[in-house]
Amino acid sequence: MAPDHSNENGSIGSSLHGVTAREQVFSFSVEDGPSSQAIRSDDPTAKFALPVDSEHRAKVFKPLSFAKPHMRAFHLGWISFFTCFISTFAAAPLVPVIRDNLDLTKTDIGNAGVASVSGAIFSRLAMGAVCDLLGARYGTAFSLMLSAPAVFSMSFVADAGTYLAVRFMIGFCLATFVSCQYWTSVMFTGKIIGFVNGCAGGWGDMGGGVTQLLMPMVFHVIKLTGATPFTAWRFAFFIPGFLQIIMGILVLTLGQDLPDGNLSTLQKSGQVSKDKFSKVFWFAVKNYRTWILFVLYGFSMGVELTINNVISGYFFDRFNLTLHTAGIVAASFGMANFFARPFGGYASDVAARLFGMRGRLWTLWILQTVGALFCIWLGRASSLPIAILAMMLFSVGTQAACGALFGVAPFVSRRSLGLISGLTGAGGNFGSGVTQLLFFSSSRFSTAEGLSLMGVMAVVCTIPVAFIHFPQWGSMFLRPSQHEERSKEEHYYGGEWTEEEKSLGLHEGSIKFAENSRSERGRKAVLADIPTPETGSPAHV
Repeated sequence: MAPDHSNENGSIGSSLHGVTAREQVFSFSVEDGPSSQAIRSDDPTAKFALPVDSEHRAKVFKPLSFAKPHMRAFHLGWISFFTCFISTFAAAPLVPVIRDNLDLTKTDIGNAGVASVSGAIFSRLAMGAVCDLLGARYGTAFSLMLSAPAVFSMSFVADAGTYLAVRFMIGFCLATFVSCQYWTSVMFTGKIIGFVNGCAGGWGDMGGGVTQLLMPMVFHVIKLTGATPFTAWRFAFFIPGFLQIIMGILVLTLGQDLPDGNLSTLQKSGQVSKDKFSKVFWFAVKNYRTWILFVLYGFSMGVELTINNVISGYFFDRFNLTLHTAGIVAASFGMANFFARPFGGYASDVAARLFGMRGRLWTLWILQTVGALFCIWLGRASSLPIAILAMMLFSVGTQAACGALFGVAPFVSRRSLGLISGLTGAGGNFGSGVTQLLFFSSSRFSTAEGLSLMGVMAVVCTIPVAFIHFPQWGSMFLRPSQHEERSKEEHYYGGEWTEEEKSLGLHEGSIKFAENSRSERGRKAVLADIPTPETGSPAHV
């Protein structure tokens, strides 16, 4: 059959945009097959290196590419978050040395762990608004560079009070998680967003594992130069501090907010309208799905953050390992993010293709519950091999759940995407603070008991996923609305705009997003919506 060129002029997202069969790059795509359509010079999407949809979001994910703007934003986002994760948890593997130097008690160490994640509750909330109003590029760069002095200050702490205060301030940099997830969400189409967000978040989270190896290694190298242990750990903190400054500069010089350019430039040219913070805030906080995601992330990512603070010390004390060996074992927990979180996002995308949003929700519940059950097992393990096995299975389940959750989050709101990402991310830090205060900040529970109790709490707090219902797609147990209007994506996302705003055309981005989100109905529903020709079979068969 000859290719149809009838909608070629002015069509959006219809070409391969320079992608040829000669490119030897791994890619993940939602394309059903190669396009035979010719690329026209007046095609507005021809400027992109990847095929895009009507919002110019990439439909192909090529992790080995650094093409601007989509893949460049992806790499700048996850590496920035990776760097901040290293800084935030740099103290954890050095705690056995730091506690002797500063005479820290178990309560001091526990409170500092809580402080390290508590600061990000506020910074992640703020970052969501910054992304919606100023763009992800400025948000990421400012977070990196403004928190770098706090990392350097770690070298000068003298007692438990200053140690806690500095760890609190360093934790603010974890807001880069929000800008990272927002950045990828505006750069990639919904059909692959679970996998892309999973890779960005998971590879960034790997910083929690890398720092368990990096900081003891730097510490030992500095000792080899003749420094004492109490001096060596202080100089070690200059490494993550300089990494943050370097990444901040790279983000500002190489990054781009949106597929079509930087947000401020597009606003000045009139291509993107300036939104009101009050409206963005209102539609984020009034959506009950936001708060369920807040709780769910509190006991997936929140549990992971807690583990990053306690796991090295747990193996060091419980199984009498050396500092270096305990660091290697603890690092394996964070390093699993390389594949576990992307796997969760990919599983969410596959489930959505088959069963729609309901598939995404079931995937999230299964992964998070299984991870929590292995957390219970970790606390009850009595031998080193069993403890390591339980930790790895717990790691995969929990981190995959994080990836699956951010396969759902981008669909909660189009207008308030940044703030909802911020609130969800803040839930992770809030959950971590709660679990550390309850189970690891006093002598009431041993670390092993705390791990098991945290797992039980995570199982219970994962149940609310069953209450997330989208009228156009349904929920875990309920079908979509049968109402003619409410069952449409345009009604859900268009409802975030007033009639006056619609008359000005401010809602057009939401309508395009709604059209691109119809895949969340699931394969059967999508096929049912395709009209059958009067003669012959449907075109897709």
